[in-house]
Amino acid sequence: MLHHHPVVIIGAGPAGLTAAYELTKRGVHPHVLEAASQVGGISRTEVYKGYRFDIGGHRFFTKVDIVNQLWQEVLGKEFIQVPRLSRIYYQNKFYDYPLSIYNTLFNLGIIESLLILLSYFKARVKGKLQPDVEPETFEEWVTDSFGSRLYRTFFKTYTEKVWGIPCNKIEAEWAAQRIKGLSLKKAVLNALFGSNDTKTLIKKFDYPIYGPGMMWERFQQKVDENGGQVSLNTRVVSIKREGHHITEVIAYKEGQEISLKADKFISSMPVTALVNRLDPLPPDEVLQAAKSLSYRDFLIVALIIDEADLFPDNWIYIHSPEVKVGRIQNFKNWSPAMVPDQSKTCLGLEYFCTEGDEIWNLSDTELLDLATREIEELGLSKASKVEDGTILRQPKAYPVYDRDYRRHLQVIQDYLSQFDNLQTIGRNGMHRYNNQDHSMLTGVLAAQNVLGDHHDLWNVNTERSYHEEFTKEEWKGREKPQLVMK
Repeated sequence: MLHHHPVVIIGAGPAGLTAAYELTKRGVHPHVLEAASQVGGISRTEVYKGYRFDIGGHRFFTKVDIVNQLWQEVLGKEFIQVPRLSRIYYQNKFYDYPLSIYNTLFNLGIIESLLILLSYFKARVKGKLQPDVEPETFEEWVTDSFGSRLYRTFFKTYTEKVWGIPCNKIEAEWAAQRIKGLSLKKAVLNALFGSNDTKTLIKKFDYPIYGPGMMWERFQQKVDENGGQVSLNTRVVSIKREGHHITEVIAYKEGQEISLKADKFISSMPVTALVNRLDPLPPDEVLQAAKSLSYRDFLIVALIIDEADLFPDNWIYIHSPEVKVGRIQNFKNWSPAMVPDQSKTCLGLEYFCTEGDEIWNLSDTELLDLATREIEELGLSKASKVEDGTILRQPKAYPVYDRDYRRHLQVIQDYLSQFDNLQTIGRNGMHRYNNQDHSMLTGVLAAQNVLGDHHDLWNVNTERSYHEEFTKEEWKGREKPQLVMK
């Protein structure tokens, strides 16, 4: 069965659906292919016996004005405002996140706190003596910024839980990008002299009343209403090319082969899968680069607990090395509507793993037992209060920024940039740790490129865009927003 479309989009996550919606608003009718049974990708909402839970928790906050406009346009009044509270749990104590000087001093005690400050000042002196030495790894970046003692206490254990590799094997770029506005020097001066000029995280955020999947279901609905098409349970198996021009996509839906020709193609599928499904295959160095990129997988154990209130946080970072769980979501504190019985609580215990490793291969029963045991070990609830639970495994959740990823990704990027009718977008499509607003921005700009613009999508989620420094003035008055380059 052969179909021709103006645009074929692979993947119905935030990036793919945003591109599709933007195109339909301008009279272009794309066909979106999604391998899963529902839209949203990792931003979807799962449901178990009426209990709704996210795949990692997704806040709706951005300073990219066009993205905020899209959220309001599609969901509008069905947002609720949620107070933001997340803390670090370490050695049976809660620490403010970001770290605050008084709370940290109180929890650690004066001696350990003085040792951390001494370590910090030692790192500052070293930095002044070696001003031209740039940190290359996560370990070096955090140690240079905060001292070795604070690094070992608050960064090492959690980071290695998340990525499954030593911190000296992770790119410094990861730390520079993700640890924003935290200054130990400012925190100390603010505490001593009463000023408060340290950057703080947002105090509240928007959230769809029934979880983030609600947003993407509405996007799907809008695409369909505007003349586009979203096909679920449709797995792409081959992407035909003639030189650097894509001619058609071969997919399977319900056991039937579908061939789709198009003028333009947009892909948000993992870029490693994309290059391996090209036909004919790309050169060996491109395939080797794809083989060398890696992902961190993820599973969530959702526990239904017979207690109305356990803790006030939206989520907690578990830095304690004695347990395997890395983060715990409290879905009722995101939206009460996520929990059908307000006398109960639904917690999501998140385990970062790699497909095929020890945690990934545990049976559902073993995972439920592990999570139940660890929630009691942490003192957050009694095991006897756990009534039920379910497991969800999410492969390729996080692109890994190891020491060599940039070199391998550049090989793939250089190769794909030669194609005249293919764009890659989104977190996995670009092997970049995008937040959903930046994934959406790549979708917006890809749609504009289809219509004749020439945006470089690889400049989205540079340090500038990650820090959400697009201003309203930069977007204001433009019918077609342009990406502001550094």
